[in-house]
Amino acid sequence: MPLLRDGRPTSAQSMNDWCNKGIVGFTTALWMGVLTACYATEHDQAENPAPTDALAAAIANNAQTSVVDLCKRVARKLASVSYEDCAEANFEHNELRSVEGSPILYKEYGVVENRKPQARILLIGGIHGDEYTSVSMVFQWVRKLNEYHSGLFEWRVVPLLNPDGLLKSQSQRTNANGVDLNRNFPTPNWDELSQRHWVKDTGRNPRRYPGTTPVSEPESKWLVDTIAQFKPDAIVSLHAPYGVLDFDGPRTSPPQRLGNLRLQLLGTYPGSLGNYAGVNNGIPVVTIELPNAGTMPKGDQAARLWMDLVGWLKNNIVPQDGQKVTAADQAGPS
Repeated sequence: MPLLRDGRPTSAQSMNDWCNKGIVGFTTALWMGVLTACYATEHDQAENPAPTDALAAAIANNAQTSVVDLCKRVARKLASVSYEDCAEANFEHNELRSVEGSPILYKEYGVVENRKPQARILLIGGIHGDEYTSVSMVFQWVRKLNEYHSGLFEWRVVPLLNPDGLLKSQSQRTNANGVDLNRNFPTPNWDELSQRHWVKDTGRNPRRYPGTTPVSEPESKWLVDTIAQFKPDAIVSLHAPYGVLDFDGPRTSPPQRLGNLRLQLLGTYPGSLGNYAGVNNGIPVVTIELPNAGTMPKGDQAARLWMDLVGWLKNNIVPQDGQKVTAADQAGPS
């Protein structure tokens, strides 16, 4: 039966069916709106079409409430991110959420009038929930883009891919299902290689558990879908605490130094983002490993890191209408 169109049931009959069936995972505030809509439907269905409007409003209110709640929780967790940094940044989200129902926020900085962007850049923080600075630094860069976005690049910024991991009482690398998202991307021979790596190379380390199937997690699926839809010309992913730069992908000139961080190739792993997007899809992936997971770089170091990153992107990432490096020219695992 047709259940929802634009957030509401499509007919009086489907409204009855929907009310009888119900939906799990709503907030208390949303359920109040749902109950109001369903009660009105039962008692005044013939003359009053308002219940579907009440339901649509309740659903929309729940979406906004969930963003507000997430921003409050992030601000309580991270001293360097204020509630205003999150709630007033006009982040977007879609229907695909984390395991525990949190929205995965992103913000786009698009085309500026009379300037064609050189390339699309996807910037990601918080793949691992216990790497606090990877989240805080992206929020800091959102503030910079809010003020200085010039249109040189088209950006899509994801400050926190793994909200459940961050927001646990004791933050964890993995998501709420105990899966390392950076081992869950669909790379060749994933079923065999990921399990072998986890068992033999990590000794079944639960922090590196790849899951049972590739893209089994909503967060990794969200990112795979985003890459397919946004079609980035480069990906920048922040981690901590190794204090180096890593690079995967086409045979372009990787950054030798950004700020105080120097290039040190760490290799690729089954199911990693660098393996999936860089090695197998030909998208340059720069991994910035900040030197500390809990303490932000000093102001001048953070500023230099940002300026060097933008400079490297400007000089090395091929414009969208330029000649792209093919998969045959990719660098293999180092």
